[in-house]
Amino acid sequence: MDRVVLKATKRDVTGKQVKALRRAGRLPAVIYGHHTEPVSISLDMHHATLALSKVGSSSLITVDVDGKEYPALVRERQRDYIKGSLLHVDFLAVSLTERIRAEVRVDITGTSPAVKDLNAVLVTGLHALSVECLPNDLPDHFTVDIGVLEKVGDGIHVRDVVVPDKVRIMDDPDGMIVVTTYAKEEVVEEAPVVVEGAVPVEVEGAEPELSVERGKKEEEGAEGEEKKPEAKKPEAKKPETKRAEDKKSEEKKK
Repeated sequence: MDRVVLKATKRDVTGKQVKALRRAGRLPAVIYGHHTEPVSISLDMHHATLALSKVGSSSLITVDVDGKEYPALVRERQRDYIKGSLLHVDFLAVSLTERIRAEVRVDITGTSPAVKDLNAVLVTGLHALSVECLPNDLPDHFTVDIGVLEKVGDGIHVRDVVVPDKVRIMDDPDGMIVVTTYAKEEVVEEAPVVVEGAVPVEVEGAEPELSVERGKKEEEGAEGEEKKPEAKKPEAKKPETKRAEDKKSEEKKK
């Protein structure tokens, strides 16, 4: 990978005033490190965005601040969640003579016969590995070829990754990077089918249902008792006919 150099200038603008800096096409950033005092800087927005899109967290770059060069790693990138544009970048200045720890991404390549021919599913356990080495020896990435995964259950562990002699992996050697496994089958529970007119099957040990004949019990309970005669209701008087009513009203008028 070609050496990446970013031109930067010191800035005095901080806080909410950096919005005006961004509108002017500048990207605010900061450099800090173990032996370095924090320095607030600004970069050309367009050039920095293109250059940083090609480097990872383990890529060593050079930040040129008004003629003074800082070997550094990109520690953090803040982005606009809507536009996706860079808002701020943190650079970690490093010493080229001191060993450092960094996260190196894992790139998976190739085609697994277990996935292709046996309908297996590829499960990724680790997306990056923690390493320790000098800054100039930092690998940009690790490549893992899954073409060796021929059977379901085959996997690639941390110990299987080939690394340079000057690089030390800090992760557990038995850690799983990728493995092939069976696809989970969804079990669909079928609803019971109700057949009209079917007779339910008696289950051994189940309590029988009780039926009560209410009308018969009431008659048996009333047996032996004298029945009291029902009282006769007074007959309602029949209303007079319409003709009689009309005759009475005519006599009153006379």
